Amino acid sequence: MLQKGADYMKPLFLNPPTFEDFDGGAGARYQASREVTSFWFPTWLTYPAGMIEGSRVVDAPVQRLDLAACLKIAQDFDLVLMYTSTPTLPIDVETARRIKEQKPSTVIVLTGPHVTILPEESLRFAKGIVDIVCRGEFDYAVKEICEGVPWEQVAGISFLKDGEVVHTPDRPILTDLDSLPFSSQIYARDLPIEEYIIPHIKHPYVSIYTSRGCPARCVFCLWPQTYSGHKMRTRSPENVFQEVKWIKENLPQVKEISFDDDTFSADKKHAIAVSRLIKPLNVSWVINARANCDFETLKEMRAAGLHHVIVGYESGDEQILKNIKKGVTKSQAIEFTRNCRKLGITIHGAFIMGLPGETRETIKETIKYAIELDLDSIQVSIASPYPGTEFYALAKREGWIASDTYIDAEGHQQCVINYPGLSNQEIFDAVELFYKKFYFRPKYIARSIWKMVVDSKERKKLLKEGAQYLDYMRKRKQGK
Repeated sequence: MLQKGADYMKPLFLNPPTFEDFDGGAGARYQASREVTSFWFPTWLTYPAGMIEGSRVVDAPVQRLDLAACLKIAQDFDLVLMYTSTPTLPIDVETARRIKEQKPSTVIVLTGPHVTILPEESLRFAKGIVDIVCRGEFDYAVKEICEGVPWEQVAGISFLKDGEVVHTPDRPILTDLDSLPFSSQIYARDLPIEEYIIPHIKHPYVSIYTSRGCPARCVFCLWPQTYSGHKMRTRSPENVFQEVKWIKENLPQVKEISFDDDTFSADKKHAIAVSRLIKPLNVSWVINARANCDFETLKEMRAAGLHHVIVGYESGDEQILKNIKKGVTKSQAIEFTRNCRKLGITIHGAFIMGLPGETRETIKETIKYAIELDLDSIQVSIASPYPGTEFYALAKREGWIASDTYIDAEGHQQCVINYPGLSNQEIFDAVELFYKKFYFRPKYIARSIWKMVVDSKERKKLLKEGAQYLDYMRKRKQGK
């Protein structure tokens, strides 16, 4: 394989075509087509793109680019990097094959949790097509490859040489996050910001990271166990402030900033420091939080513009929470929810059906729990044991994995877990039941209708008329 010398290789960072509304690209949280259109920014791709001259980021699902359009774009680049996933690996390798077919000199690089955990298997599956697998964080590995550094000297990559797999030493995790470019600047350069949408977040929005890694030990969570690690590393509060300030000054259409860290609230001192710095900027923001964040930290963040949190409640059964090493009890989660209500912070709750210990009874218990919490919105996922996670190792050992088909032909998530006494079909059906029970209850419907009313152009008029009516009724009661 030709390795470029003194001149930079010109790289394309491609989130390739998959399925309609598939939300599993670089930086996304859900490796399947969503119930409603939902797209996160390909944040991981933007960091090396911002450090390499002549780069470009393409997000095919969001930009509605088919394979033919991507092939045309790829012709102008020397290297194409794709962030792949367990469900989409075969599709992404086929995209790589077509790119290689039209221009054999193109260096094809794959990255993401799946190839990080299974580099040799991935390379042999894509033999003759994929040249390099980047294991773990790939920011500087790709930069070095594009600069012409011999592959054997680039830490954190794997490749085939004379039929044998070469694994270079692991690359130390990046601790100086301030050295990275602002992802928002690459969004502005390459991507249609208005096309990204998360239904429970104000639109348009942008997402950025203020940290990498998560100290929590949830057995099912893919990214900390396979990719970003459990050691939480943070950008300096001043660096975060500068990017938020840049967004406010240069992207005036943006109504919301999502701090899409694994858990923004995990480092409370950092969360408070960031909050105090960005408070004068008067921006609206949202975070991923754990349901054990204390009231004082929530209060500091709320005062600085936080209005919405995304929280993994996962289950309403205490034993399941212990089984998955959640590290948050139901009582803590209930108290957290009350605190958010007191502060006027809305909550999007995430739940998972089919975690270890799930039964028909625990499914009912979790649905009841979610209704009692009375959250503003929810998402319900199917437990998926991805390679590299503790959940996967447990499921393999216990014989719970019934299939290796994580998605169907249209990209919709399939249940691959089959427990004694609870079938994968029952777990799959529980998701729809959960949504129906939560969203179609009278209280939620009434609140939704009222919200639509008060958010309309008639809001002030209606509230004024309501106040006048209440005043009229009070006077009548007093006999005036």
